[in-house]
Amino acid sequence: MLIDKVLNNNAFISLDENGEEIVVMGKGVAFGKKGNQYVDLSNFNYKIFSNKDKQLNDKFISVISDIPEEYLSVTTKIVNGYEAEYSKKLNDIVYISLAEHIQGAVERTKNGIKVSNPLFLEIKRLFPNEYKAGKNALELIKNELKVEFNEDEAAYIAQHIVNAELDNDISNITNITKLMQEITHIVKYYFRVEFEEDSNAYYRFVTHLKFFAQRIFKNNSYEDNDNDLFNILKEKYSKSYKCVVKIKEFIENTYDYKLSEEEQLYLIIHIERIVTKAII
Repeated sequence: MLIDKVLNNNAFISLDENGEEIVVMGKGVAFGKKGNQYVDLSNFNYKIFSNKDKQLNDKFISVISDIPEEYLSVTTKIVNGYEAEYSKKLNDIVYISLAEHIQGAVERTKNGIKVSNPLFLEIKRLFPNEYKAGKNALELIKNELKVEFNEDEAAYIAQHIVNAELDNDISNITNITKLMQEITHIVKYYFRVEFEEDSNAYYRFVTHLKFFAQRIFKNNSYEDNDNDLFNILKEKYSKSYKCVVKIKEFIENTYDYKLSEEEQLYLIIHIERIVTKAII
């Protein structure tokens, strides 16, 4: 591949077949190289980043040019590890947001500044896989950057991963997490139970809530159709349905969003599963 501009030892700009800028990133891909030279990418593990949004693409290039390579390297390892373990593709924006966050967190830690995460418990409970990735990231950062973070940073890293999964900004992630916690509390108090947070039912429940909350804040509702299954299940699982009615009323009053029967149906199913596994 022809190099247009070297950004650092691990990244360079090239042009795709349409003449649009792309960023190629991988350990050592641009080491000892200059513009207008070719590099054989078969010798490297690499990623190609491109974005039709020129402003975002320029921001991506600027960050990669300015941020120290060690932060980009550790960010790439965190992202690659998460994508490999959970077979998910994160939005490329995570390379910008997470690398900048880690750099800032390292600087704060070195200056003796501690920042707590007000959503720590919620992130840990509602996004267990992302939080686990954040914990793994702390160990990686400790080994590679020689800086030791507290567990609040694991939750911050998890937020960036959730952000990249949902293609949202961090402020929306805060709102999504808050709504998930509110729905969870309604279910707990209605049934007077505690959840088994390591159960598959709980994982499926919070995963559903994550994307359900995203739809609410994007105002993307399911269309209501004649739904025989909804009518059957609201009778069969009447307690779960009554709980869903509480959730429905809360969301309508608080977020001005009307739940469709389809959305209520899925909530009934997930609540029935999780309450069955709950600890009384």
